Amino acid sequence: EQEVENLSGLSPNPEKDIFVVRENRTTCLMAEFAAKFIVPYDVWASNYVDLITEQADIPLSRGAEMKGKCGTNESELEISWLEQAYTLRLFFLKEGHNTSRGQEAFWRLGRIQFTYDTAERTYFKDAVSPGKHTASSHRLSALVTPAGKSYECQAQQTISLISSDHQKSVQLLLSEVRVQPFDITADFVFSEEHKCPVDQREQLEETLPLILGLILGLVIVITLCVYHIHHKLTANQVQIPRDRSQYKHMG
Repeated sequence: EQEVENLSGLSPNPEKDIFVVRENRTTCLMAEFAAKFIVPYDVWASNYVDLITEQADIPLSRGAEMKGKCGTNESELEISWLEQAYTLRLFFLKEGHNTSRGQEAFWRLGRIQFTYDTAERTYFKDAVSPGKHTASSHRLSALVTPAGKSYECQAQQTISLISSDHQKSVQLLLSEVRVQPFDITADFVFSEEHKCPVDQREQLEETLPLILGLILGLVIVITLCVYHIHHKLTANQVQIPRDRSQYKHMG
């Protein structure tokens, strides 16, 4: 028995959506992210002869309908909103590859498909030849994560899709992503996260000044201690005159 739940209302961020797929009362796919599509489309110029390109910014609306499918090596998440004028489908794959440590398994986002209707008036204004189009990814390998872990990335990522509307380039902007389509061990709980390279770099950039400051402070303390010890030792030594004329005053 399969259940799907849109838990976006639990997110403190109104732009972030939360989706859960459960089978046999156990979570098998979880996804949290904020998503927006930038879609170019044609409108008539003021002379009604030439075409100009406008741009629609389409956010993934809260309260979207969803479907999901879990498998051993393939999982899928489908999200539709505004009476199915927009549908996003994410296809996940789990694979194995050979490394120096032997066979290792990982999962990735292998394909994205976005269907949109330029006749929908909320985001498309006066589109020429309005109708449905499909934008798809090409040779996609995104969100690559070791098997058994969840993918996490707070930074914004841009994925390009090619549309059936005269091969226009549709941009998918993803941010605040946490996804796990396989091997969830606890109901409604993500496994250990695998951070994206951008987040890892930003984390290093945040901690590096602190580490350098601590090292610099330690160097200063050591230098002061060495100077203090050296000064104390030299102060206690007997000073022998270097000028031989002073020897007559000694003894």
